[in-house]
Amino acid sequence: MGITVMGGRSDIIIVGGGIIGLSVALELKMRGASVTVLSRHSQQAAGYVGAGMLAPQAERIPPSPLRDLALRSRSLYEGWTQKLEAITGSDAGYWPCGILAPVYDRPESVELPQTPDSPAIWLEGAELDEHQPGLSSEVAGAWWFPKDAQVDNRRHLMRSLLSAARELGVDVQEGVAVKDIVTDGKAVQNVATDGGAIAGYHYILAAGAWCGQLLSIPVRPIKGQMLSLRVPDSVPKLPVRQVLFGSGIYIVPRRDGLIVLGATVEDVGFDNSLTPAGIDTLLSEAMRLYPGLRDFPIQEFWWGFRPTTPDELPILGPSPFPNLTLATGHHRNGILLAPATAEIVADWVYSGRADPLIGHFRWNRFSKS
Repeated sequence: MGITVMGGRSDIIIVGGGIIGLSVALELKMRGASVTVLSRHSQQAAGYVGAGMLAPQAERIPPSPLRDLALRSRSLYEGWTQKLEAITGSDAGYWPCGILAPVYDRPESVELPQTPDSPAIWLEGAELDEHQPGLSSEVAGAWWFPKDAQVDNRRHLMRSLLSAARELGVDVQEGVAVKDIVTDGKAVQNVATDGGAIAGYHYILAAGAWCGQLLSIPVRPIKGQMLSLRVPDSVPKLPVRQVLFGSGIYIVPRRDGLIVLGATVEDVGFDNSLTPAGIDTLLSEAMRLYPGLRDFPIQEFWWGFRPTTPDELPILGPSPFPNLTLATGHHRNGILLAPATAEIVADWVYSGRADPLIGHFRWNRFSKS
């Protein structure tokens, strides 16, 4: 396919102002398109509430198209955030700190699939204690993934993305609720919003967990509760040196002393609440893994919604309509997959180039026919 750059109205209307929508908008703008982003409430987007782990290895994604996409996106991250910083002059929050994945039971084999670009190193005993002091005595060992990383999405990356998009001329319209995608049965005619109809030449649906409300695709919300702690002033240096990816918990230290704990996985729809059971689970698992956290003051609680498909893989590329492209369903990997998603979707929309991976993430893979 591919679009023709037009004048007057925007070439492309993107529904959704989260990390995927903004990343795609920025990539398309840099290729010469005029882009409008419609955002109902950006602070509810998953990109504002996740922990920011870039963890294709720690997540143990098996060999698959998703793993290929995740490793590609991780490799893009440093250059991508540097580009954002060059545009905005502000920190995008990328930290190549590595990820340590402790376990309580030593596995029969301590060998994991790896390449020179993705090493996986088993640590135990004194070697593990030296690498990360303070782990529980229950920990039998840990895999060290030095190429995994993190980004401070809540305080840096999302602000940097939004600033970069606006700096380059993307029309980001906050507070615009899209009510319907209006079609004639063959193509999208416009999007109906609470402020009237908005039309473009091409449309991209990137509304995260809310996509299933606008189009008949199987995307649903999976809720996650989270909280943060702060390293006490009495502690002289950052005690957790890298992300700890445990069983049922992850502990994500920021360089300024904030520590993020996450996250529950709850199939409860759009339930806007924190629960004692959810928070207790996070705190209990975190203190079991790193007991010293029991004395750290709590900073904040929050929750968000992962956009999830039946197979927990994203939906990328074509839709039932030739002028509508899909970029959703990233489940727990939206932050990680943003740079690669932006490239793949921009290639498809702007140049008509179908990335070799795009066929694995098509919307109609769920069809029974």
